[in-house]
Amino acid sequence: MTFPERYSSLPEYAFPRLRSLLDAHQPGGEVMHMTIGEPKHPFPEWVTQVIADHTEEFGLYPPNDGSPELLAVIAGWLERRYGVRLDPTRQIMALNGTREGLFNTLIALCPEMTARGERPVVLIPNPFYQVYAVAAVTVGAEPVFLPATAENGFLPDYSQLSPDVLNRTEVAYICSPSNPQGAVADRDYWASLIALAEKHDFKIFADECYSEIYRDTPPPGALEVASEGGADPERVVAFHSLSKRSNLPGLRSGFVAGGPESIRRVRQLRAYAGAPLPLPLQRVAERAWADEVHVAASRKLYQEKYALADKVFEGVEGYNAPNAGFFLWLPVKDGEKAAMKLWTETGVRVLPGAYLSRDVNGKNPGKGYIRVALVAPKQEMQHGLEKIRDCLFK
Repeated sequence: MTFPERYSSLPEYAFPRLRSLLDAHQPGGEVMHMTIGEPKHPFPEWVTQVIADHTEEFGLYPPNDGSPELLAVIAGWLERRYGVRLDPTRQIMALNGTREGLFNTLIALCPEMTARGERPVVLIPNPFYQVYAVAAVTVGAEPVFLPATAENGFLPDYSQLSPDVLNRTEVAYICSPSNPQGAVADRDYWASLIALAEKHDFKIFADECYSEIYRDTPPPGALEVASEGGADPERVVAFHSLSKRSNLPGLRSGFVAGGPESIRRVRQLRAYAGAPLPLPLQRVAERAWADEVHVAASRKLYQEKYALADKVFEGVEGYNAPNAGFFLWLPVKDGEKAAMKLWTETGVRVLPGAYLSRDVNGKNPGKGYIRVALVAPKQEMQHGLEKIRDCLFK
């Protein structure tokens, strides 16, 4: 019996890899999980009532593209948030979690070969959300990883690539606000990247799932900047989610938005291979995208956590206060050794940065970092951060 080899070079996924590293060792204190970006703030109190009010719709096959009501509400949110008007019937599609969208959209939109008959390239920031790489492998593209480090503001500079690579590029992934560093692509960054994409004719996949968690100023969006600059409507494909925005990771509700032809092709693929969101859950999503009160309340809690983290790590060399998102990207000598030391001496569990990045030319930009999730209740989070500081930085 034979099996496909396309995934044989993939490293073990981050969390099984962490279990292999730590679980043979006893924790050095009360166990505190600060690894997974699973929001712990309360989700809106009306969620269960909306589901209860629509339980009969579990007896219906849900519309694969998203209910007309949900698509209209998402279009309204995009216009309020970014000033961008999209046709909900042609430019937006509901997703069963944004991760599957980031994966399936590349399958739908990345050509098998470039116009010159060459192997396509997919550009990926390093560190990165791991689905980007497995999507590139699936379509047979060459993944090219660009470092996102303190030196470049934790955002990759794709313009440094050779014209040969850029001319073979079909898709560039960008996460803003970024996971894990919390960096925000400003208007100039988006405009420069869009101009580069226009010049070399590639698409930008803008992963903006952390867009509503920020310190002070709402991050600009890729669709917004593309519209302002008059870019090709098919140039940018944006992804959003209710997981972080509304503290609803278990709802598995997100959306993809872009040009009409891009969305037509995504819909075509997902009509065969997609798993639509059950209608009662689409009803929850409808209300969630229409409501900003719960989003503002959750954001305020994160802003309080930013202030606590800044206080705890004040004076720590290399500490970069995140502008957005809910992770700390803390500099250490070796991420694996730091994670082991924390676990065996304090019971705090964090993720080595190297598990979120790849070795390129013998260098791994995540090796000297740990990722810490700021999702626990504030007092518990502060206690964990103080343990990290005292164990690793004193």
